[in-house]
Amino acid sequence: MKNLTGVKAARNGWTWIPTLYFAEGLPYVLVMTVSVIMYKKMGISNTDISIFTSLLYLPWVIKPLWSPFIDIFKTKRSWITSMQFLISIGLIGVALTLTLPNFFIASIVIFALLAFLSATHDIAADGFYMLGLTTHDQSIFVGIRSLFYRISMIAGQGALVIIAGFLEGHFKTDSGDSGIKYAWMITLLVPALFFMLIYFYHKLILPLPETDKPATEKIKQNISAEFFKAFREFFKKKDIGFIIAFLLLYRLGESQLVKLASPFLLDAKIKGGLALLTQDVGFVYGTVGIFALVAGGLLGGFAIARNGLKYWLWWMMIAINVPDLVYVYMAYTQPDSIFIITACVAIEQLGYGFGFTAYLMYMIYICEGEYKTSHYAIATGFMALGMMIPGMISGAIQDAIGYKMFFIWVCVSTALPFISAKFLKIDPAFGKKV
Repeated sequence: MKNLTGVKAARNGWTWIPTLYFAEGLPYVLVMTVSVIMYKKMGISNTDISIFTSLLYLPWVIKPLWSPFIDIFKTKRSWITSMQFLISIGLIGVALTLTLPNFFIASIVIFALLAFLSATHDIAADGFYMLGLTTHDQSIFVGIRSLFYRISMIAGQGALVIIAGFLEGHFKTDSGDSGIKYAWMITLLVPALFFMLIYFYHKLILPLPETDKPATEKIKQNISAEFFKAFREFFKKKDIGFIIAFLLLYRLGESQLVKLASPFLLDAKIKGGLALLTQDVGFVYGTVGIFALVAGGLLGGFAIARNGLKYWLWWMMIAINVPDLVYVYMAYTQPDSIFIITACVAIEQLGYGFGFTAYLMYMIYICEGEYKTSHYAIATGFMALGMMIPGMISGAIQDAIGYKMFFIWVCVSTALPFISAKFLKIDPAFGKKV
């Protein structure tokens, strides 16, 4: 089948772009966010949750190291469908481990495999996007792919968590505390079924671009040479030390807060939390919060398009960091009103979405040049590393000093990104609409 062009390509894209990018976002949400809520409900400590679930960032940290293999071996299409099938099997595996005595270690191991599968799916999907559509159609669908990636976040953090909460209430009547495990087993089987269905759907519906084929021996050698050259060129950039420091530190506060936000909402008030039900967290953090995050991102994009990245950088750094104070407020007052809690979470997520736009644009800015794609992949690796390391220690800090002091510490640590930003050099015209 030849690759489609023009109107036919656009029509064809409507049959697979939404499902492909929904399938790209959902595993990430399950591994990095939903797992935190699940483990908290099963009695795992904040220290263990933060260490082990933060380690699951590792595949996204080192993703640039194995991305060339996706180009060399097999087709992008086969990588996509294979990963979707294996993700379905992996989710079934996690569900089956939850009734085991050592469920935590067993499920974390499978979650780690799911993280590698998900990161590999990301590489293949982004590559296939460029092969399966013309350049014109890529511009048509860029907003659609982003939209359905965000919808997958709402489905994971919102809908699935709400389902788990209602099932917890149902099974608790019959099974006591063990009902939580049965509730999450069933919840995980829902996305497992989705990925099995999407595997068969994409086997049938994904286009077969003529350019989507394994690399020849000559191309393999060129890919290997270019891969190492791209790495060398990235680290030869002017002021690379300041660039890396900024990439690692920009979300220092958020990387700690995001790991403990859901546990804080779920923990009993005697432990310093807000004692929300699982379904409440799904609504507050996974639904309203995501809508606020998306709104902030849209506002950030419009702002940079109007005045440029340099103009907005400091304002966006303020927006991503200062709203963390709402968690200090909630930790000290422990409000009972779901409206107040929802408003606080929405404010923080709105600021996060607005401020994160500057980070994404800065990565694009530093990756201009011959190796734009490879350098962007390396930058996203540093982005993931900046989330992984602080996230790993966040639980131990919270367990040691409590939620009140922990959220104060989060706010104090946000000073470091402002220091690193002082040394950046950005073209005032970058990002402005021409």
